[in-house]
Amino acid sequence: MQQVLDNLKELPPSTGAKDIDLIFLRGIMESPIVRSLAKAHERLEDVKLEAVRKDNVELVGEILSDISGLSVHNDSAAELSKILKEPHFQSLIEAHDKVAAKSYAPQSTANNTNMSSAALMPADTVRMISIQKKAGEPLGVTFRVENGDLVIARILHGSMIDRQGMLHAGDVIREMNGREVGGDPKALQQMLKDSSGSITLKIFPSYRDTPPPAQSCIHVYLRPHFNYNPDTDNLIPCKEAGLAFSKGEILHIVNREDPNWWQACGVVGGKTGLIPSQYLEEKRKAFVRRDLDGSGILCGTIAGKRKKKKMMYLTAKNAEFDRHELQIYEEVARMPPFQRKTLVLIGAQGVGRRSLKNRLIVLNPLRFGTTVPFTSRRPREEEKDGQSYCFVSRTEMETDVKGGRYLEHGEYDGNLYGTKIDSIHEVVRAGRTCILDVNPQALKVLRTSEFMPFVVFIAAPELDTLRAMHKAVVDAGITTKLLTETDLKKTVDESARIKRAYSHYFDFTIVNDNLDKAFEKLQAAVEQLSSEPQWVPVNWVY
Repeated sequence: MQQVLDNLKELPPSTGAKDIDLIFLRGIMESPIVRSLAKAHERLEDVKLEAVRKDNVELVGEILSDISGLSVHNDSAAELSKILKEPHFQSLIEAHDKVAAKSYAPQSTANNTNMSSAALMPADTVRMISIQKKAGEPLGVTFRVENGDLVIARILHGSMIDRQGMLHAGDVIREMNGREVGGDPKALQQMLKDSSGSITLKIFPSYRDTPPPAQSCIHVYLRPHFNYNPDTDNLIPCKEAGLAFSKGEILHIVNREDPNWWQACGVVGGKTGLIPSQYLEEKRKAFVRRDLDGSGILCGTIAGKRKKKKMMYLTAKNAEFDRHELQIYEEVARMPPFQRKTLVLIGAQGVGRRSLKNRLIVLNPLRFGTTVPFTSRRPREEEKDGQSYCFVSRTEMETDVKGGRYLEHGEYDGNLYGTKIDSIHEVVRAGRTCILDVNPQALKVLRTSEFMPFVVFIAAPELDTLRAMHKAVVDAGITTKLLTETDLKKTVDESARIKRAYSHYFDFTIVNDNLDKAFEKLQAAVEQLSSEPQWVPVNWVY
C-alpha cells in the first residue's frame, strides 16, 4: 500500500487523472480502517501455522513416566497425571498428531484422472446379464455418457428391468450380444428396442448401495394442470420413456429422486414413465410470457425497452396476480363418496348459472339450499327481511367487510351488497349443500376444507349458438331483455377469459348450449359424488 501511495504522489499528468480523484483515493488508502485491514490481511497471508512436533503421544507417555514417583507426595503432580490420563485428552493428542503428520490426506489420483470408470475396475467385476424381451417391448431404462462410457442413468419403476433386479443405476454397459455399444445413448436405445429374444449384456457393476424405495412417494398422487406430450419435449432425456398425460388426469408418483424428471404412472394401471418435475416445469413456464389479451407485439418485431412495473398486493387487484400464478401440479388424495359442503357455479354473466341453481333447489329443497345476500339499502314496502335480502346498516356492513366476514361484496347504485360467510355455514349446518354462483375470484377462499366445494364451470357456447338460444327465449316470451351482438360477444369472451385464468379450480365443465341438457349433466355430476370415490386436495384430508 505504501508503494501505491508513493506512486500516486509521482503520477505523471499524461495519465489524465483528476486531482480531486487522486486526493479522494489517497484519503481512503491512508485511513486507519483501511490500513488496519491491510495489516490483518498481510498477517493472515504470511503466517502459516505449523505443528511444533508430531509425536506428542510419546511425549505425554514420557511425562507420565517422569511424574509417576511424584504423584504420591505432590498434589499438583497428581492432578497433572489425572488430566493427562483422561480419555478425552488422549484422544485430542492423537488427533493432533494425525493432523500434524497429514495422515488424513487421500492418495493422489492425478495419474488416474484420464482413465474411464470401467478401466479402474478390476477384471473380476465384469458380469454377463441375460435378458429375454419381445420386439418393441420397452426395457424401462435410460442411459448417459460418463467418462466416455455408457452408464445406466435411471431404471423406471415397475419396468421389466426393475422387476428382474439384475441391473442398477450406475452400471456401465460395455457390450450387447458381443458387440461394443460405443458412446451414443440413442444408438444403444435403438439397438435394445429393435432386439428380441435373448439379449446378453456385458456390464461393470456400480457396486453402489441401492437406495430403499422412497417411502414418501408410495402414496403421492398429483393432478396436473397442463397437458404433456413427451414427443414434443426437447428436454426429456429419452422420449420413449416419457409418459403423456392430460390436464386433470390423476398421476401416481413412484419416484422423485431426480430433481428434473419424476417417474409416474396412471392410477388405473399402465406403464411407468418420466414426467417433468415441479421444479423443471416452473422454470420452463416462467420463461414463457403470458399474453392472452392480444396486446403483445407481432412475431419478428422488436419491442422497445419497457420500465419494470412494481405492484403491491391488493385484494382488489388479485385477479391480476392470479393471472401470473404458475399452476403445475396439485397433490390430491382419494376419498370415499361423500356429499360436498358447497356446489359452486362459475361462469360469465348471462350464461345461465342462476337458472340452474334455482332448478336444483326447487327439485330437491331438502338437499340443496343457498344464501340470502346482505345489503345496506333500505327495504321496499313489499320486502321482508331475510327473504330476498338481509337488510343491515352501511356502517355494520362496512365493519363486517373489514373483519373478513364476507366472501364477496360490491357496491351498486350507492348501496353495498354481499355474501356473508356465516350464511354459508348455516346452510351446511342444516344438512344441505349450499349452492353458490359467485365471482371466480372467490374460489381461492372457497377451495378449502372449510367449504369443500364442487366447482362447476358453466361455459358459454359458440357465438352462433348463443345468438340462436337468445332469439328462442325472446320469441317464446320467457324474457323481454334484448341483448345486442356486443353483449353476446362479451359473454363468450368473458367465458373464455375465466376458463384461462381459473380452470385449475374446476372439477367439472358444462357447455350450456341447451339449458335442459346442461341441467341433466349437472344433476348427474352431483349424484356421482355420492356413489363414486373422489380425488380432493390433500390438505382437505391431512
